[in-house]
Amino acid sequence: MKKSLLALSLLSTLGAAQAQTADTLAKVKESGSITMGVRESSGVLSYTLGGAKYVGYHVAICEAAVENIEKAIGKKLTVKYQPVTSQNRIPLVQNGTVDLECGSTTNNATRQKDVSFANTTFVEEVRIAVKANSTVKAIADLNGKTVATTTGTTSVQTLRKNKRAQGITFNDVFGKDHADSFLLLESGRADAFVMDGSLLAGLISRSKNPADFKIVGEVLAVEPIAIMMRKDDEGLRKIVNATIASLTKSGEINKLYDKWFLQPTPPTGTKVGLAMSATLKDALKNPNNHPAEDYAAKLQ
Repeated sequence: MKKSLLALSLLSTLGAAQAQTADTLAKVKESGSITMGVRESSGVLSYTLGGAKYVGYHVAICEAAVENIEKAIGKKLTVKYQPVTSQNRIPLVQNGTVDLECGSTTNNATRQKDVSFANTTFVEEVRIAVKANSTVKAIADLNGKTVATTTGTTSVQTLRKNKRAQGITFNDVFGKDHADSFLLLESGRADAFVMDGSLLAGLISRSKNPADFKIVGEVLAVEPIAIMMRKDDEGLRKIVNATIASLTKSGEINKLYDKWFLQPTPPTGTKVGLAMSATLKDALKNPNNHPAEDYAAKLQ
């Protein structure tokens, strides 16, 4: 059977990688399994349908990458799904528990010291979610309020660093995951929830009464989201990037985006309703794994 150019490229990548280091490709070939790090409630990027079933935009991209990993090593793999949190995702990648982290992780310069990132597949805008009857409409209105975010994320730090937050004092509370953070807002224990806009939109769309919440205020930051793997694992990173490039060239990545962000999603059939941003379109057109700091510099 005639191999595709992508398959030949992946085989070449595997050979070069194995010559350089005992990497993830060698690890999964020997074990016969690969572990994907997934999230319980990271909006439509990665979430659970219950039991061991995980779905979402980033999960789908990772599953496509696994198919190409199988072609490269010439072996069918058992795919394991390991739930991770904002707090433990990096350690679980570093210690070998998770091979591909397919959630909602921001690529930044600090994290690049500990792990590697594939090319950007989503660009996030950090926003503020409040109850529909809230008087909070902008950053300045958070003065004296209680702000929720998720343990292990960068959102509150982003808020504090925003020039519009200078002179503002607020209390912060932390949820163990995004669903828990949203519950802090829903139950009234927090006045606002600061987090990635797509995650906020997804959580609101799946709440009991979506009309009870709204997203307000200025864009606090623009953050590139990417699939994460072990530091300097070039063999694996090249295969993941080749997968992303192939999905982009074929238009399949646009179909995946439409499926998860613009169409009804399981289990409730709700829509996030978040169109692809110009920033993400540019990132897909010009593949890169630039950290958040590069995006921040452009906002200055």
